[in-house]
Amino acid sequence: MERELTMEFARVTEAAALASARWVGRGNKEAADDAAVEAMRSVFDTIRMDGTVVIGEGEMDEAPMLYIGEKLGTGESPEVDVAVDPLEGTNIVSKGLTGAIAVVAVAKKGGLLHAPDMYMDKIAVGPAAKGAVHLDAPVRENLVAVAKALNKKMDDLTVVILDRPRHRAMIEEVRSCGARIRLISDGDVSPAVACAFEGTGVDVMMGVGGAPEGVLAAAALRCMGGEMQGRLWPENEQDVERAKVLGIKDVNKLLTLNDLASSDNVFFAATGITEGHLLRGVTFTAQGAVTHTVVMRGSSGTVRFIEAHHSFDRKPKYAMKGAF
Repeated sequence: MERELTMEFARVTEAAALASARWVGRGNKEAADDAAVEAMRSVFDTIRMDGTVVIGEGEMDEAPMLYIGEKLGTGESPEVDVAVDPLEGTNIVSKGLTGAIAVVAVAKKGGLLHAPDMYMDKIAVGPAAKGAVHLDAPVRENLVAVAKALNKKMDDLTVVILDRPRHRAMIEEVRSCGARIRLISDGDVSPAVACAFEGTGVDVMMGVGGAPEGVLAAAALRCMGGEMQGRLWPENEQDVERAKVLGIKDVNKLLTLNDLASSDNVFFAATGITEGHLLRGVTFTAQGAVTHTVVMRGSSGTVRFIEAHHSFDRKPKYAMKGAF
């Protein structure tokens, strides 16, 4: 895979973010998602690669584009697997809340887990706490280990958890330890990635969220040298069968970072749509818009933050109706 692809994937997430940002706070999550999907798909068509969607908007009969198995790019080498979430946080954008991003991960063929669209129990930490946590360990044990690894007092530790009834016991356990909590309404990719960066105010992300989102976050943590562990959390027998169809025979298996994102030859890109833990949201100006993007390359460990100024006078060909 070539260095110039890094910037190409930044263009992909920028396009999705710009298109969906027009819908912030307008109460129409479907329109926001559709705008992001179409914009992202249009830019993928221009990239020199032979890509296959392994995590996307659903099966072929469920999604008109960016569906699982869809081919992306010009069809030229390199051959890659692609995981996308054109709008991670549809409810966030609909309500004008914080933390929505457009995100993509790309790895050499076979380098990403083909995660079914179901829940996954997860824990994520940055490089300094790598090896200090275990998904099956008690909450207190994990937090004590992370605090020690980060050389922090327990009451200075911040844990991000999705605000769901299923996490009530976990939330009480974290509080009993004396650690701080940031409850989020949706979108756990951004805080999982933020664990790997000092200054974001996020030390640990834990709890049950989407399995596809777990793979996307794992790709970033692979680039950063962080750690993520997960285990599928099926709700019914249909979930179990869905996992088996995608090649996951044991839904109870502890999934390590090597299972979720097995290749160092991996790219990750995300652009903020609304203000978040790691990225600023899209800002519209008299001339156009400003985006904030992070791109990572696993093989080199390079991380770039890109502030891009987009001029609407020179409308990009991926511009959507109503997006600009």
